[in-house]
Amino acid sequence: MQDWQSCRVPVTCANPTFRDKGLKLNISRLRGACRCWLALLLWLALMPAAISLLSATPSFSQTRAANPAPVDRELVIGTKVAPPFAMKDENGNWSGVSIELWQHLASRLKWNYHFVEADTVPALLDGVKTGQFDVAISAISITAEREQALDFTTSYFHAGTGVAVQADRITNWIPVIKSIASWSFLQAALTLLGLAVTAGVVIWLFERKANDGFGGTVVRGLSSGVWWSTHTMTQRAAGGIMPLTLPGRIIAMIWMVTSVIAIAVFTAGITSSLTTKRLHGMVNSVADLSSIKVGVPGGTSSQDGLTRLRIVHSVLPSPQDGLKALRSGKIDALVYDRPLLAWMIRQQGLSSLDLTDLMLEPQRYAIAMRPNSKLRKPLNVAMLQVTESDWWRDTLFRYLGSTY
Repeated sequence: MQDWQSCRVPVTCANPTFRDKGLKLNISRLRGACRCWLALLLWLALMPAAISLLSATPSFSQTRAANPAPVDRELVIGTKVAPPFAMKDENGNWSGVSIELWQHLASRLKWNYHFVEADTVPALLDGVKTGQFDVAISAISITAEREQALDFTTSYFHAGTGVAVQADRITNWIPVIKSIASWSFLQAALTLLGLAVTAGVVIWLFERKANDGFGGTVVRGLSSGVWWSTHTMTQRAAGGIMPLTLPGRIIAMIWMVTSVIAIAVFTAGITSSLTTKRLHGMVNSVADLSSIKVGVPGGTSSQDGLTRLRIVHSVLPSPQDGLKALRSGKIDALVYDRPLLAWMIRQQGLSSLDLTDLMLEPQRYAIAMRPNSKLRKPLNVAMLQVTESDWWRDTLFRYLGSTY
């Protein structure tokens, strides 16, 4: 019997073809693994660079928006004298809040420019419309009517329409006299008189049969009753006439207390009203402007505001003419931009004029330009950056002090 071990076929050891194939397969797998690892390492190495590139892209676009290429020509900037926002000295040099703001913006944007003066705000805005000016800057308020024809930048100053009046103590008695002759004063006086008559009639009804002082004819009795109630209200004796019946005395006590309260309320109200009028003058509300002579510089947003409020007013050639008319008594109040009024009164030392606390309408100053102007976007970006800086706050304080 043949040994079974001699019949085995040595497949693993005796077949070299299978061994070579296994080795090649292992080498191929090793190469594939190496490629994967190399790709992973390369991806990890390039990832920070890709992230940096992506994060740098918005910054690059923002930088281009904030720092555009300089304009290829010299810009023509229209302006108008409006202290303290635009002022011109004897040498033709410009200064002021708005002027320094434009100089700062142009320096930031690397723009060349020169100023051209206009006589009035309408002429300034018309120059922008016709292309005479590239932009206009002074103390230009944004209004709905102007917005329809022009474009404006972001506003850089918030103001309001102010009212200047005479501060002379003699003229301040005029509103006091008007208050005494007003319908409100007459109503209060008639109310007191009505209370006195009512008390006189009631006391007469209770005392006419038992008290000779209230007896006699109806006219005599009623007049005695009203006379007694009036004297009682003023805390004076009524010539010996006094209630005798119990109901009459009860009515008398009630009327004494009531009259004291009524007189106190009336006196306090009238005193407060007259004192307010005496100290603050004739303009304390918008309604007060309807009963006095109001002046306003022509072609300004202040004039548009008075027209919207339906306040009768006279149009003056300039703010300086308005101050002269106010000082001479031709008008009772001058309506104009509040910061401009405050500046003129303070700089010219007009102690006879006073700026009231009344503010009619809010105003926003901005730079005007033609519709769809390519200057608007870079100006807006630079404007937001500048108006949030310490330089802007220092500039406002230097020109306007703490009043702005």
